[in-house]
Amino acid sequence: MKIKRSSRCTLKFSNQNKLQQLREVLDEYGKVVNFYINHFWENTPRKGELLKPIIDLPETWLSKRARKVAAREAIDMIKAVKEKEGTTKPVHQGKRMHISSTMARFEVSRTKKYDAWLHLHSIGNKIILDLPLKGHKHLNRLLAKGKFLQSYIVTEDSVQFCFEIETGTKLETGDIIGIDTGINALASTSDDKQYGTNVKQHIERVKRCTQGSKGQKRARNALKQYIDETAKAVTKDKRLVVVEKLKNLNYKTKVKRRLTKNIRRSLGTWNYRYWLARVQQACEWGRSTFRSVLPQYTSQRCYACGHTERANRHGETFKCKSCGHTCNADINAAKNILLRFVTGPYGAGYKPDKSMNFT
Repeated sequence: MKIKRSSRCTLKFSNQNKLQQLREVLDEYGKVVNFYINHFWENTPRKGELLKPIIDLPETWLSKRARKVAAREAIDMIKAVKEKEGTTKPVHQGKRMHISSTMARFEVSRTKKYDAWLHLHSIGNKIILDLPLKGHKHLNRLLAKGKFLQSYIVTEDSVQFCFEIETGTKLETGDIIGIDTGINALASTSDDKQYGTNVKQHIERVKRCTQGSKGQKRARNALKQYIDETAKAVTKDKRLVVVEKLKNLNYKTKVKRRLTKNIRRSLGTWNYRYWLARVQQACEWGRSTFRSVLPQYTSQRCYACGHTERANRHGETFKCKSCGHTCNADINAAKNILLRFVTGPYGAGYKPDKSMNFT
């Protein structure tokens, strides 16, 4: 099983002249990408059709290599919009540039001052940039475990590197769990466990801080670290992990019959998408299978008898109006999440434990 991971290095060690040149390159690159977006919008070519007549179209000082990279990115941006059935042309903001080994070279530094250099060439206008970089724990880990892909994303303040990592075959043994995400417990699982029970304290700390302050930044970083650690703990040695598929959640988003305004505001604060991404990444590292199901009525349905009613849930307690089954509301929801996958059209290959009473 192969996974792709990325790591960023700051460009704060570059002098101001280099950074100013880099900003000029990014600005020109963004203009060329937008030119190609307008040119390709009605009739988008394949990347293999980017021949000299097309590459020579825009009036720019960028090299032909840089123009070809810009044209490829324009095609990718157009396809991304049309796949979502969008009708508005995308716009490149000129804040980042995708480049490959044809325009960049990663070199290990021979001095102790820096760990490496990113050598940018064939940009155009006789511009050559050598950007100094310092490594860090995350980058070193990926360099040691993965295959370094010769592609980069360059912004005005960082460089992103890509790696391909072989993790081995997926686990064939281990528990299967459903996960319900909440405020009092970050993860309540179908095996009657709860993880991340201090998440509410971290959320409240972020909410108390002034927007954009250094204190808020520290609080968010502490929250992210807590989420990372919880994701690793909840997915460890699991064969299958199933979560709810909730999209575009923030404090203004209304999800019928599912989340209160306060919970939506909190979800926007600590970023539900970040949590799901970390759970998925932890599954990939641990060779677990990650799946998601629709969330409708998972918190209202009784896991024991199947009766669904809004009045079944009383805060953190679930008490079925039909059979009287009582348990933690989030754990009941987690069991329904797993049940929905296992008994659904995509769960036929996963056999539940005999002890689990699926109704």
